[in-house]
Amino acid sequence: MSDVNKTIQKWHASFTKGTDFDSWGQLVEAIDEYQILARQLQKEVQSTNPSDFTEDQKKTLGKFATCLEMRSSALQCTQSQEEFKLEDLKKLEIIIKSILTYNKDFPFDVQPVPLRRILAPGEEENLEVEEEEDAATGAGSPESFPNRVPGTLLPRLPSEPRMSLLTIKIDKIGLKDAGQCIDPYMTVSVKDLSGIDLNPVQDTPVATRKEDTYIHFSVDIEIQRHIERLPKGAAIFFEFKHYKPKKGFTSTKCFAFMEMDEIKPGPIVIELYKKPTDFKRKKLQLLTKKPLYLHLPPPLTSAILNPAGPNATTSTL
Repeated sequence: MSDVNKTIQKWHASFTKGTDFDSWGQLVEAIDEYQILARQLQKEVQSTNPSDFTEDQKKTLGKFATCLEMRSSALQCTQSQEEFKLEDLKKLEIIIKSILTYNKDFPFDVQPVPLRRILAPGEEENLEVEEEEDAATGAGSPESFPNRVPGTLLPRLPSEPRMSLLTIKIDKIGLKDAGQCIDPYMTVSVKDLSGIDLNPVQDTPVATRKEDTYIHFSVDIEIQRHIERLPKGAAIFFEFKHYKPKKGFTSTKCFAFMEMDEIKPGPIVIELYKKPTDFKRKKLQLLTKKPLYLHLPPPLTSAILNPAGPNATTSTL
């Protein structure tokens, strides 16, 4: 079997795995599988290397990835009025199985996600470091961002007796050039001391607005593991990313992290560090001497948010 056929077979297996999870009501697993496959397809579409796929086939793969993201978004939003249904997604199986010979019109009126390169961890070290700009930035009236791709946020885990659920609310981040950041969002991950992922990585939607030296998110992140099951030394990382049109890729500008013993009552303000993201926390360098931070609201425990009763807690930061 050729390499391209192996790749297509792998994509089809991932698609089937995701729709099976979806059919069984395992929504967290389905969303995770859909997002993994969508990123694989987008990576193929955006690749500038010689490809086994024609430009038309790449456009089809890009539309397929959009549908995966639409289904993922629908599973995360129970109030959605224009949700993309599982039966709609299953209509696309024939496309992913036979992409090399598929010659019909795409069954849904969607467009591929805009071609924006998202760098892998450490990849930015080989690129030219962006220049610091000291000009006045973003002062004056607030600027709203248009609606964009909805991010890759995952739903709350099911409650379990004597297990604590954790919700992180990202309020805002302070940056001296906040007004110049294009399509800013946060990538949130949970790492062990070796920098290994403990949970699925999540991306927030694009920020809601920017005002003066602040970019506002006001978004909740559901941590995908109960607190009691996180190993000693685990930390939650927040990577601030933005699009750089002159270079044609999405870049990490800075990062912050919060260790588990920092989850406590009261407002939480976290220092910002220079890229590249140091998941092992060995060589940290502050982004700036200026007092600019990532702001997280204080914890809140509420029985309303806790269907499991008094033995489980939900903290909102």
